[in-house]
Amino acid sequence: MTLPPTTPQARPARDAGGTPTPVDGGGAAEVAPARRRRARRVPLPPPPRPTALVEGAARLRAALRTEPGRLRVIGALLAVLVLAFGTVTAWQVSSRIDTATAVRDESQPLSADAAALYRSLADANTTAAVGFLAGDDGARPARDRYEDDIRDATHRLLEATAHAAGGSEDARRQLTVLAEHLPVYTGLVEAARANDRQGYPLGGAYLRYADARMQDQLLPAAERLHALEHGRLHEELAGARARPWAALTCGVLVLGVLGWSQYRHYRRTNRVLDPALLAATAITGLLLGWLAVAHTLSAAPLATAERTGTRSLELLTEIHTESLQARGDESLALVARGAGTSFNDSYRARMATVLGPPGEPGGLVARAGAAAGDDTGRALLRTAAEHAEEWRERNAAAMAAEDSGAYEEAVERVTGGPGSTGESFDRLDAALEAALHHERQRFAAAVDTGRARLEGLPQGAFVLAGGAAGAALLGIGRRLSEYR
Repeated sequence: MTLPPTTPQARPARDAGGTPTPVDGGGAAEVAPARRRRARRVPLPPPPRPTALVEGAARLRAALRTEPGRLRVIGALLAVLVLAFGTVTAWQVSSRIDTATAVRDESQPLSADAAALYRSLADANTTAAVGFLAGDDGARPARDRYEDDIRDATHRLLEATAHAAGGSEDARRQLTVLAEHLPVYTGLVEAARANDRQGYPLGGAYLRYADARMQDQLLPAAERLHALEHGRLHEELAGARARPWAALTCGVLVLGVLGWSQYRHYRRTNRVLDPALLAATAITGLLLGWLAVAHTLSAAPLATAERTGTRSLELLTEIHTESLQARGDESLALVARGAGTSFNDSYRARMATVLGPPGEPGGLVARAGAAAGDDTGRALLRTAAEHAEEWRERNAAAMAAEDSGAYEEAVERVTGGPGSTGESFDRLDAALEAALHHERQRFAAAVDTGRARLEGLPQGAFVLAGGAAGAALLGIGRRLSEYR
């Protein structure tokens, strides 16, 4: 059987890129470029570059996989912690030194000025009454003292106003009350004197009105101002002796990390000691011990200053102001001429506050004696108590004379010379001034002692921390050199 001859089929031609090219007709030739376009790939955008934080974390993870990398991290950590310990120590100790300096140079003087302002106002009120009672013959010394008190009060008021910019709103409000009412008070006193010189009985009414203005407006504002300044003094004293917990905690942490790093070296190398790391530990321990001891030695006198110095000063100031107002009540009781029962009652109440009830020693003088820090202060308070008791006895005699109708004799017993209540009051006033001066000196000495025991520590903290950080890096560096 004869088969028909086979005709070879035409194979499609291929172009240079190997893509089949149709040979049957023009339509296939037009499809080839479209197929080539579909076959061409679009390039993908490059992946985003990681951030510096991610790269740093990756490098740190890579470093922690090797012992040299771990040692570098440990060395950096030790250096940072030691330097942080030194910085925190210097900062906290410097802050306490500055606070103690502020207590010594600003807070205590401002508190004393506020107390002196109160005393000047109270003494001016007392002296105005004594001068009015003494009449023309004895008015000149009393008037001079009154004017000195007003000048002193005005000066202290201006000083307090100058320092009130950074103070509390309450302090500025009290200063405003003082500035507004002091001129009114002095005007009333002058009106009382003018009426008295002309023989008008209205002078006594003006003086009582001036006393009411002093008792109701000026003295409460001055007392509030003193309380605010005294509270600020207590706060700054507490800040000066506060424990530096941040520095102490940081020091303990650094010692713990140094101990851990040496224990780690021992476990990995069987070396018991690393001299450089041991030196870093010793220096850190020295700084921590210096901090703890210096703070303990500094806190003791500062606590004494707060516990005895400020308390004693506060009590002495209260005694002084109570005695001044009692002197004013004594004089006004006679100015009222038979209508001074309320002033007599006020005098007796104030003296009971100062000395305790008659025949029962106590009161503010006894409390101040217990708060006094040495024998000198207690002796001055015993002297003050003796003069105050003498004053109370002489006042009883003067009031008895006034009750019996011997008005001139009563005035002489109050405003006269030797044997008068004025003499006893002046002695009491001098004893209280001496006690206040003594306690201020003790307070300043205690604060200076506490501050001096911290001096040098901030500079030493930087030096010791730098030495400890260098020793730690040296110890880690020698360990790293074994891998090279």
